[in-house]
Amino acid sequence: MAKIAALDEALARRRKHGTPGSTSRRIIAAGDGWTVADVLCTCGPDDRTFEEQHDEPVIAVVLAGTFQYRSALGSTMMTPGSLMLGNSGQSFECGHTHGEGDRCVSFWFAPDHFERLAADARARQAAPRFTINRLPPLRHLSPLVARIALSVDALSVADSEETPWEELSITLAGRTLQLSAGVPLNPGVSPLNAEAMVARAARMIDRYPASSWTLGALAQAAGLSRYHFLRTFDRLIGVTPHQYVLRTRLRHAAMRLVREAGSVVDIALDCGFGDVSNFNHAFRTEFGVSPRMYRRER
Repeated sequence: MAKIAALDEALARRRKHGTPGSTSRRIIAAGDGWTVADVLCTCGPDDRTFEEQHDEPVIAVVLAGTFQYRSALGSTMMTPGSLMLGNSGQSFECGHTHGEGDRCVSFWFAPDHFERLAADARARQAAPRFTINRLPPLRHLSPLVARIALSVDALSVADSEETPWEELSITLAGRTLQLSAGVPLNPGVSPLNAEAMVARAARMIDRYPASSWTLGALAQAAGLSRYHFLRTFDRLIGVTPHQYVLRTRLRHAAMRLVREAGSVVDIALDCGFGDVSNFNHAFRTEFGVSPRMYRRER
């Protein structure tokens, strides 16, 4: 698998050059209050551990490798599928006593954004802080962890804009906060007029598909927090806001390809796609043929 291959390649480079183990971070995506990075560590049993500090609340999804994670909350073994949890200002150490290297996808959250997510998830005590430093591989987390792993693997063939990283970050934070605090995952709380709010957002997207529809903008228009809007939209519509925007743009582009004589590039840009290669990839995935072939066959 790609996530293991990337780690093996990094370890092979280290052995070839005889360099000490190290950690590298590649920022995948970032937005208002959140950042996602692909983190590769090539440390092994012979590398010295040293104390670090979490600058912000963090949830790291372990994709490959194992390591020991120590903080004031205890010492635990991290394995693929588990989540490493960290609080802002918390000191920690990571060690690789039993083998070389690991790969994680780390989600960092601004403290105020994290506090809002905790309140929305009904996991807030006072200030939201994890009281455990790990969630093991759990059935409730498996689909989400798999989605994150596949999204990272897909970065080699597709642009990161095609992945709804903000939606993934909010879902991961809400689910992690609830599981770590023992809060039921589906409390079923939503406003009485949630259907009207979501319907209004769907109509806005369909009327103006090319607009820069961020999750925050849609949630604000619906009068909901991003966390509740994402959950309510998915429950009522059957797809996430990101998927709905993408498919609405593709549907409008398909109609214009048949009705108009404009170039594929112009239609793609007019429908909200900033990159024609991403448009071609998404269009073929959705309709099974390229935009030009679709136009010729209609």
